[in-house]
Amino acid sequence: MEAALGERLKREYGLSFDEHVAMASLVYDEKGREALASLWNEYIGVAKKYNLPFIATTPTRRANRQRVSDSSFAQCIIQDNVSFLKSIRGATNVEMYIGGLMGCKGDAYQATEVLSVEHAKQFHSWAAELFEQAGADFLFAGIMPALTEAVGMAQAMAETSLPYIISFMVSSSGHLIDGNSIDHAIRVIDNSTRQRPLCYMANCVHPRVLHQALNNPVNQTLLVRERFCGIQSNSSPLSSAELDNAIELHCSDSNELAQDIMGLRSVINQIKIVGGCCGTDNKHLEKIANAIVRLT
Repeated sequence: MEAALGERLKREYGLSFDEHVAMASLVYDEKGREALASLWNEYIGVAKKYNLPFIATTPTRRANRQRVSDSSFAQCIIQDNVSFLKSIRGATNVEMYIGGLMGCKGDAYQATEVLSVEHAKQFHSWAAELFEQAGADFLFAGIMPALTEAVGMAQAMAETSLPYIISFMVSSSGHLIDGNSIDHAIRVIDNSTRQRPLCYMANCVHPRVLHQALNNPVNQTLLVRERFCGIQSNSSPLSSAELDNAIELHCSDSNELAQDIMGLRSVINQIKIVGGCCGTDNKHLEKIANAIVRLT
């Protein structure tokens, strides 16, 4: 899976994001499109070198129904982001899948403005349906901090014809930010949807933190071992609270990060999806890809 986009776009390209829809607006800016294409092509290059399939998600986590309505953009922003990624895919011969990225309504790091199940289903159906119409390959719920909203989003996604993945925001204690264990969250979502998620992941978390979380006895279950399958990893083992709005970029050694990710095999059956989040780049992704190839 891709590595960092947002902080690299700011740090390396000096780009600023829309106050409402954040990175989703970059497809309408020439410099934004060039920067996105450059980063994705770096990551695609790693996948090609190691003969691995590649996943990219639209930079639309904040482009929900309310935020798009409050912005100067129209709902076609979803279609335009999917179309742009399709143009990237069309220029490569790598096996590539495009995910429609969705996120919680409030703050993913603080679990604020958490929606009820019913409200979340209604709220998130808007984007899920637009991604389906736009021809995304799958739906991806990123850094979900609270169970009720994750259930409602999963139900909205399950109403489409697309497969989908739920990715949690977790702490080292083994719980989502709202206090529900990973095992409980998976169990509830699987039992609350007519079409279960393909799998579960965590993103914006270091693999050592995730290892601690999954190693908690409450999560040492067959369900978690079978259904939890991936990580988009931060390069820093600091907590989400410490990293949120940090002035300084925290990075770790790329070799060490790759080995920490491979170490997750001791607490889950398979690592099917691996990528990077804050503080990662193509160098981290290459070490991860190399570790995967050596493993197989």
